[in-house]
Parts: sequence; C-alpha cells; structure tokens
Amino acid sequence: MLTSRNTRGLVVLTLLAGALMPTPAARAAARTETVVAGGSPITSVVETEVAVRIPLPASAGPRPSGCDWLRYLRYRDRGGPVRSEQADRILIAQPGILEGAGAFDSVARNTVADAARRGSHIEFWALDRRSNCLEDRTGIRAGLAAGDVRVALDYYYHGRAVGDRRFAGFLDDSRVGWLARVGLEQTVRDEYDLLVAELPDQATRERKVHCGGHSLGGVITGYFAVWDFDGDRRTTADAGYRQCAGYFALDTTISTSLADLSGATPDGMLPDVGLGYALVKAGLESGVLPRTVSASALINAETMNLLAIAGLAARTDPDGETLQPALPSNPTIDTTQRILFSKDFQTFLTGTPSARDFRMTNAAVLGSLLDDNSQPLSFMAASAGFFDGGRIADKDFPVPADLTRDPALGPVAGLLGDRPLGIPDEPDGPLYTWRNYDRIGAPDDPAYRTSDGELFSTPAEEVTDLAELARSFAEHPLDFTEQYFPTRLVTDIQLHTAPEITRFVAHPRGLTANPVITLLAGNGLLAGRTLPPEHNVLVAPGYEHLDVLTAAPVQHGGRPEIVSTALARFAVAS
Repeated sequence: MLTSRNTRGLVVLTLLAGALMPTPAARAAARTETVVAGGSPITSVVETEVAVRIPLPASAGPRPSGCDWLRYLRYRDRGGPVRSEQADRILIAQPGILEGAGAFDSVARNTVADAARRGSHIEFWALDRRSNCLEDRTGIRAGLAAGDVRVALDYYYHGRAVGDRRFAGFLDDSRVGWLARVGLEQTVRDEYDLLVAELPDQATRERKVHCGGHSLGGVITGYFAVWDFDGDRRTTADAGYRQCAGYFALDTTISTSLADLSGATPDGMLPDVGLGYALVKAGLESGVLPRTVSASALINAETMNLLAIAGLAARTDPDGETLQPALPSNPTIDTTQRILFSKDFQTFLTGTPSARDFRMTNAAVLGSLLDDNSQPLSFMAASAGFFDGGRIADKDFPVPADLTRDPALGPVAGLLGDRPLGIPDEPDGPLYTWRNYDRIGAPDDPAYRTSDGELFSTPAEEVTDLAELARSFAEHPLDFTEQYFPTRLVTDIQLHTAPEITRFVAHPRGLTANPVITLLAGNGLLAGRTLPPEHNVLVAPGYEHLDVLTAAPVQHGGRPEIVSTALARFAVAS
C-alpha cells in the first residue's frame, strides 16, 4: 500500500517546546499518549496512541483541526524503559498505499517481543499519514465496545448517533481540497518533524532510530534518507540519513524509484503524469484531477471502511452470520461484492448468484475479502487459511485462473498474483466457515483442490492468523487502511525529476549511508527478482505482500515468524 506530500516549512520546536517556555498545560495540549486496550495474546508489549500537534502551514488551506496533529502507534516492551530516548533502538515505519498505522500491529508486537527475548528493549513506531485524520472510527469503536457489528452499520449507514456524534458521510473530492497540497515534501517533513519533537537530540536519533516502511513506505524512506531539511546543502546534521542508524524494507526496497513496486497500483487509478509537474499540481489543486486514489468500487473510502467493519464482525463474533445479512445494499457495496465474489464472467454480468446468496460466517467473509486464495489483487492479500464447510469452485474472475501465471501478462501478473483462487459454490446451501492458517493440512482438512487437481492451499503457504488480522482491523484507534490516500504523494514521486522535488534531494549518498535489511515476501511485489548484495535480502517463503506485516509469531511446526525475528536481530545487532 503507499503515502503523502508537503507545502513546506513547519517549525516544530516552536510549537511543541515553545520559544517562550510554555506552561505545563500548553505542553500537555501539544502531545497526548493514550494506552490502547486490546486482546493481543502478546501481553508483554504495551501499545499506545501518540498524537503530537504539528500544524500544517497556512498555505495548505482549510482542513479539520485534527489534521494539524501527527499520530502514531507506539509499541514497547512492558519490562523496558518508559521513555523512548532510553530504548535500545526505535524502528519508525512508513505505511504503504491505502495503508494506516494499524497494519503494522503484528510485525510490531512480534519484533518488540523477540528483541526482548534477546535482552534488548526496542520500540516500534507505526506512522499514520496526514490523510488518515479524515477517517471516522466512531462506529468501529462503538461496535467493538458493544460486541456487535450492527452497531457500526447503524452508525455508518442508518443515521444512528453514537453519543452526540453522527456520521457525516464519506468525503468526495470537493471536500478534501487541502490534500492537493500534501505530497512528498510534506510526508517526509512530517516524519522529520515528528522525530525532532519526540527525540530532540540529533545524536540520539542518529544512534538509535531505524527508518523503514512497507511497500511505498520503502520509497518514502528512500526520499527521507536523501532529503535536505534545513535548506542548506552544506550542513548534514539535518539530512534525512543522519536521523537514522539503519534502514528496513518490508516487501519493498529503500530507494527513490517506483520501479520495484510496478504492478502495485491498478491501471487507471492515477492521473496521466505526462502533463508535467506544474500542470499536474494545478490539476490537483483545481480539482480537475482526483485528489485521492479512488475508484467507484473496490478501492475507495467506503470499501476501505468496509474492511474495518468486516474485521470488527470477525473479531466480535467469528462464527456468527451477522455481517452478511445486515450489510446494506448500495452501488459501491454491491459492485464491489460482485467483483470480488463472481465465479466467472457470466456470474459477474448476471449478478447471479450474488455474495448474499451464500451463508458465510463473519470469519469467512473477512477471509473472502483478504485471503490470497480469494482476493484477486495481490497487494491486498494475506495468507490466512481457506474456506471450509461446502463445495469450492475455481474463481475465474476477473481473469481466468490459467492466465494469472502467464508471463505475457507482464505487470498485470504481478498485480493479480499467482495463487489459485477459489470460491464457495453452493448458494442457499451449507454454512461456509473459515479454516485458519494453522489448520491447513490438519487431519480433518478436506484438502480442497482446483479443477486441475492442485491444492488451493498448503501449510507452507499459510502464515497469517485470521483472528489476529481481524483484531488489527478492529481494535486500533488508527486504522489498518487509508481511506483517503493523496494522489499528490505518488505523482510527486513519479515526477521526481521536477525542480520542485530535486531541490530537496541533496544527499544521494544517504541511501547507502546506513546498514539495511530487506525483508521480501516470497510471493510479494519483488518475487523472483535479484537485488544487489548491499540490500541484505531475506526472503520469507510463501508470504504475500501483507504477510510481512500480519504473519503470526508461531508458524507451522512451531517455527518462529521469519520477518519479525530477522528484523529484531538486525535492530539489536546494529
């Protein structure tokens, strides 16, 4: 998933520490930290939501007051120091496209816990971008508190208030005009300003902080490394690479190129950047070009929120059938279900049978949306198990199964992945349940096969616990997804040779100035590619793009999870 942009120059220290010695009340208003209560089985890790007031410049234009705060999820060892500057290491992570801080929950907890077992107290900071401030999590929180997904559906779709708050609706392009001015410059500036605010001593940052990210987050980290933050190329204490002791890349590379992410963004989702920087900028600011990456179905604010609702249902009542019957009918939901739950092209055209014709537990609904044997978009897939309870058929939509592995498809093949897709095949029939990742290959596994006799799933290809995936979507104050991903961020990166960008790219050696670890998914965006030795690559076999974030700490046969253990080892050693 990807990132965000700047209009320039924030003076963080004046706002947070204050040039005139602020009162305690003023300091309290500039930063908050709240413990996040949840049901993670890894109880040795403390999670807090941190919010720091770092306003956008006035030139960004009108925006909600909440968007003048930067937020992140902080994970630390319960037995370690409370103050971040006393931690042995701090890993700060940029999310990918359509991704928020909540997506890092599993890898953050697993890494912090593994480092503690090695005798080191590290922290993991999962960043939210500015655009995430536009999301309304009220219904999700209320549904979680009530243990009932219908509370959330009532809030988002039936006008029911939670307390004195009513849902204002999903925002169209006309209501997010300020995002046209939030791109690459603002995104890397936000990370820098946050680090300065939280760790004022530059030597501490340079000695303890590891900078990295997932997917597009690796590219953003690359730009952060080469960026000049004080406007004077002759000085380096402010350079991005000198805020980091090392780099980590999660199914991406630390680079300043989108080439490694080819296939991660669907065709037609982004405007034509052949216009040139000035015209694209003007098109975004005027609204001629879309200010967020969005489509009428499948990928937009509403569908991203639906993933959180599905996570909530699977978290509170995994074996119940509450979500599917209660889900409202509208063009966005119906079309998205039709795309994701059509067995073949004829089913898609006729709409029969529809997803609503099948009985599925809440866990099975979430699995159908995100598992790599059901979700056709590889960059939104995890390996979390498989359907159970009824007949399964090949899923030959949007592309016939035998074509997804055809190299002639080029980038499209990377977008669609190469896992065999399956789908329930008995409408108005049995209750379809979900077989979790660790029960694939168990003695009672029906071992579902494709029409060609291939197993849909094997133990070696299943790594993510669906219950923990559901928890990641439902329990965090900061979302797993990003509902309003700013187009300006990716067009800035695509037009990186424009003077408006190159004037900040002053320290190219920053990309190789620090040690790096590159942790790739075996079936991810860079599958099959050979990277130079300096990338220090470790491949996680069988993993999909999201699995590097979501994989369970204990794998088949009792093996420890490979990504988090390698990341902890790297952080401790370096």
